[in-house]
Amino acid sequence: MTVTAPRTDPARGSRPAGFLHDVNSVAIRALRSIPRDLETVIPALIIPVFFFAVNIGSLEKVAEATGVDDFRAFQLPVAIVFAVTGISRASGLVIDISSGYFDRLLLTPVRRTALLLGLMVADLALVMALCVPVLLLGAAVGVRFATGVGGAVVFVVIAGLWGLAFTGFPYAIALRTGSPGAVNSSFLLFFPFAFLTTAFLPQEALTGWLATIADYNPVTYLLAALRSLLTEGWAWSELWPGLLAILGVGAVSFTLAFTALRGRVTRS
Repeated sequence: MTVTAPRTDPARGSRPAGFLHDVNSVAIRALRSIPRDLETVIPALIIPVFFFAVNIGSLEKVAEATGVDDFRAFQLPVAIVFAVTGISRASGLVIDISSGYFDRLLLTPVRRTALLLGLMVADLALVMALCVPVLLLGAAVGVRFATGVGGAVVFVVIAGLWGLAFTGFPYAIALRTGSPGAVNSSFLLFFPFAFLTTAFLPQEALTGWLATIADYNPVTYLLAALRSLLTEGWAWSELWPGLLAILGVGAVSFTLAFTALRGRVTRS
């Protein structure tokens, strides 16, 4: 009996891979490029470690006088948020745009949304990895989780989700401008979030206009959720507002990013 191989219709061409395959391919390429682009990652560790050391060295006694029982545990989420916010492969995307590689990708059957989602998957893996050294530093100075190992895992996941939610902003800038300088300055968007909040003092110690702004600042609720895992246990009343704040920021940033992607694809 003769076995006949199935024919391939040349008019139909090769069958495109699935959406998840596209996302995975883009994510793997982005992760492989990280060792060649360490200058964008190393500051994400140096800056939070520096602020963590300076803050606990200079403000610990002052904060304890305002009612903060464990200022080191109070400051560790701040260091984590600084470590994961604004970390993205947007600079690599700008290089792809300027070199023409992004336009060549648009000629392939790859799904357009996968081009951005794959980068975001890589970002999520990166920011969660960046949490580990900062947590080890916290453990070295005596910070412990009231929620145990499970709480530490949830802590890293929440921090990773926040980092992911914020990545939409640099990607939107990268896709709209194609400018490395504009992307590098996108971290400045975070400064109002970082300092007009409970970064240094508990919310009840804030007064005047700063207290009002902190009430509407999503980072206030993010920090409260992370701190609750360290000092209070499984306080769902603190966790769900933090998750809701992440969802709100992510909805805005992702809308901007995917709208910018659509515009870039249309122009290309």
